[in-house]
Amino acid sequence: MKIQIIYNFFTDDDLLRISNKIKEQEKLTSGEICVSIKETKPFLNRWSDIQSLAEKEFYRLGIHKTRDKTGILIFMLLKERQFYILADEGINNKVDPDTWDTLRNNMKEKFSRGEFCRGIIFGIEEIGKVLSKHFPIKPDDYNELSNKVVIK
Repeated sequence: MKIQIIYNFFTDDDLLRISNKIKEQEKLTSGEICVSIKETKPFLNRWSDIQSLAEKEFYRLGIHKTRDKTGILIFMLLKERQFYILADEGINNKVDPDTWDTLRNNMKEKFSRGEFCRGIIFGIEEIGKVLSKHFPIKPDDYNELSNKVVIK
């Protein structure tokens, strides 16, 4: 039986906490927060950089299809110990890109201490603050994307 790499980083309870944090933050914003975790790069994409892989995942998950272009992805590659934050154009038109650089650095600090769940939850909370400021919840808002952590 193959042991999945993900369990070296997260427990099932951690993954549930992350999903619940997404759900909690999305009650404050019309934005959509997604977390996708891959254990390793797909063989056919072994030469791709983290940004290119995040962009492929962004489109694969349909994050670009949100009504107001307010989707954001936290994408992780566990074996390579890399992650990327990718926001859609609706967000990027209103939020300074330095915001994501600062967030990335703060998350990276937590990851370097082995606090992977805390790092992602911190990231989701910070994203939620930014999104609720620029994209508050609307009366006709609905959950456009799953809150479950995507694992592959």
